[in-house]
Amino acid sequence: MTNATPPDTREQILVEALACFANAGYAGTSLNDIAAGVGIRRPSLLHHFASKETLYQEVFERLLSDWFDRLAGAITAPEQGWAKVELVLRAGFRFFADNPEYVRMVRREALDSEGHLAIELAAVLRPMFDRAAAYFDREMASGAFVVQDPRQLLITGYGALLSYFSDEPFLEGLLDMNPLSPSALKAREEHVVDFFKSALLP
Repeated sequence: MTNATPPDTREQILVEALACFANAGYAGTSLNDIAAGVGIRRPSLLHHFASKETLYQEVFERLLSDWFDRLAGAITAPEQGWAKVELVLRAGFRFFADNPEYVRMVRREALDSEGHLAIELAAVLRPMFDRAAAYFDREMASGAFVVQDPRQLLITGYGALLSYFSDEPFLEGLLDMNPLSPSALKAREEHVVDFFKSALLP
């Protein structure tokens, strides 16, 4: 039996940077914090990433790419109607469950008026948002779904998914349990799916 190969230094930096940016935000994180978390010195970190901005960009873009890849499988699946919506909801929920730190980064980036990405997050997400709204428009026009404002529905879904993961400490105080425990995540996933099913099906 062979031991798994440990992650290389660059990968360790990316993992630690995600944790630091998610917990303290861009302004509250220094390269020294990240280097200390990895167990290296700042010059060693700068050998892999020229600046904090470069590191932040790569952390964010990698997770954004992973999220798109996860959703793409559900979006391109042959299912239609409610089955398609359920696939996408579950894919999104499970990605966030696997990457709660990413959710906190997205929320911080959305709230920060300065922004720290070379991309505009809303512009990147807009095509997916418009495609989903058009899908709901078609399904509502066919009678498969209850007619309502598809864009408002998508914003509700955004809040329902992201706030659960970004507000973990607050929710733990309300629920008296770890909201990211397997049983809590399963209960939340089923609730979100059932909620949208009841909102959409005639």
